[in-house]
Amino acid sequence: MSQGKRVVLASRPVGEPKASDFRIEEFAVPTLGQGELLLRTIWLSLDPYMRGRMSDAASYAAPVPVGGVMEGETVCEVIASNNPEFATGEIVRSRLGWLTHAISNGERLIKVDSKLAPISTSIGVLGMPGMTAYTGLLDIGKPQPGETVVVAAASGAVGSAVGQIAKIKGAHAIGIAGGKDKCDYVRNELGFDACIDHRDPDFAAKLKAACPKGIDVYFENVGGAVFEAVFPLLNPFARVPVCGLIAHYNDTEAKPPKWAASMMRAILTKRLTFRGFIVSDFAARHGDFLHDMSTWVREGKIKYKEFVTEGLENAPTAFMGLLKGANFGKQLVRVGPDKA
Repeated sequence: MSQGKRVVLASRPVGEPKASDFRIEEFAVPTLGQGELLLRTIWLSLDPYMRGRMSDAASYAAPVPVGGVMEGETVCEVIASNNPEFATGEIVRSRLGWLTHAISNGERLIKVDSKLAPISTSIGVLGMPGMTAYTGLLDIGKPQPGETVVVAAASGAVGSAVGQIAKIKGAHAIGIAGGKDKCDYVRNELGFDACIDHRDPDFAAKLKAACPKGIDVYFENVGGAVFEAVFPLLNPFARVPVCGLIAHYNDTEAKPPKWAASMMRAILTKRLTFRGFIVSDFAARHGDFLHDMSTWVREGKIKYKEFVTEGLENAPTAFMGLLKGANFGKQLVRVGPDKA
């Protein structure tokens, strides 16, 4: 019987997650039963939403139990199968979590077409992050030609796609990122019209200068001081898809901003639209997304960057870095060899 590894939640974090909040365990890989298949994990996706799953606060999804395997999306190879729907050697996408091997009955597995693009993209630009960008921007933000679209965390998996899609739709794309290297990449490689470093002491003034006609769409990934600089620049009837609030994920208490009253007044007088969303809200759009995004990637209109950490045992450190912006592009963990 072969041995596998998994990362479990050892304790619920208070504030920023620590290494001691995770535990690496070995386990015996079970024997296949009727209708089951054995999966070998190749790629693991790390995403900011996982911080919420580590907490037991009320949310749109159940938390990971203490002692439970950390939740996450993976790309796996079928290495043994007693299920006629899946053949040995096929590549599938799953949500089985931070582990090297898993037994599945085939439910909720999605086959990955390795001819479409590298299989890692199925949990990146052609997966949940890409679809989050696509649906949040097009279905909520609804950018029009000539409008100004601003996106925070612009060098990340979601933000980088948002700005490039905005350009495809004829809008001006202004990115916000942390550090010169990321801003240079967003502007020079991804083709944004500008990218402002949120660490710059003059960040608010430089953002205003980059948006002389104000902001029509703000794709919110961050919150915090970035949102405070963006908010005064929102035009009447601006749309704000709220995808994430990474600046607040480690908060230990809720503190309403001092300017909450003025924000509410602006929402009324400017007739602003704020809408939080989860990518599964737009599940019916998956076919449109995959067709459009794969075409744009193939044509070179959408570029992407992957930030790869080697080894499942290094996933906790990579995840803690992700929450601090240490990654440059889509954060992946290579759990096993990618033969595709």
